Amino acid sequence: MSSTTETNSKTAEATTNPFAVIETGGKQYLVTEGDELDVELLSDSKEGDTLTFDKVLLTDNGKATKVGTPYVAGTKVTATHVGDKKGKKLSIIRFKAKSNRSRKVGHRQPYTRIKIEKIA
Repeated sequence: MSSTTETNSKTAEATTNPFAVIETGGKQYLVTEGDELDVELLSDSKEGDTLTFDKVLLTDNGKATKVGTPYVAGTKVTATHVGDKKGKKLSIIRFKAKSNRSRKVGHRQPYTRIKIEKIA
């Protein structure tokens, strides 16, 4: 019975924390204050820089939800650039039957790790 109570309290706690949905690098991310996440490479910033994301699609502070059309006006998410990293290696193999043709190429996607400081 206590596990049910724990899950209900975690769900209630998660809904009271302010969160936002931001757009960067052609993708959308659900963020809360204190989160660290990997986004598409932001080549114009260096480690330790403060980043401001003004393409905010949705915000929720536990009491009111704002949905943008397409963006919420006057809302910004502030983050800190923690560092750059590369993702997991992907192997791409091309093969043509009966022609003795094969090619193997590897790829590692570059990412920027950011820490969300403030949703305002």
